[in-house]
Amino acid sequence: MPTTTPTTPPPTSTTSTTNSFTFKDWEESPVGPEGVFPRLARATVTNAFAGAVTAPETTCAYTVAYTGDSTGTFTGMELVTGTVGGREGAFVLEERGTFDATGTHCGFTVVPGSGTGGLTGLGGSGSFVHRYGDTSVEYAFDYAFTATAAAATTATATATDQSA
Repeated sequence: MPTTTPTTPPPTSTTSTTNSFTFKDWEESPVGPEGVFPRLARATVTNAFAGAVTAPETTCAYTVAYTGDSTGTFTGMELVTGTVGGREGAFVLEERGTFDATGTHCGFTVVPGSGTGGLTGLGGSGSFVHRYGDTSVEYAFDYAFTATAAAATTATATATDQSA
């Protein structure tokens, strides 16, 4: 008997953007003893995004592994509620990065299936480099919506226009 494999709809064209965000809050607490390496910490962070991604207040949780006084790696998840390219909803970014005495390097991807509302079907990835002392962080983000999500958004907009 033949079996079928579920397929993910292909993405529509990719949009590349360069925008910025600012740190609004950073709260860190140690996990285990301080002053020894390696050591772990948890950080809760709030950011504000401007540009093609607009979110006045995100929620982010990181696990930080310090390998020295000012070096280490981190991983985290960030809940972004706002707009992407004018479409409103929420989605989650998975983030991984490193840091040293000069700053932070981070790559991120949209968690598949996490988009809601107008951001259903959102996929993409990006990165940023933060230099210590900078108040605004520039990031690059390449994103697309699956063809199914784009068709559903168009159908909803058409239905709304016809009922008005």
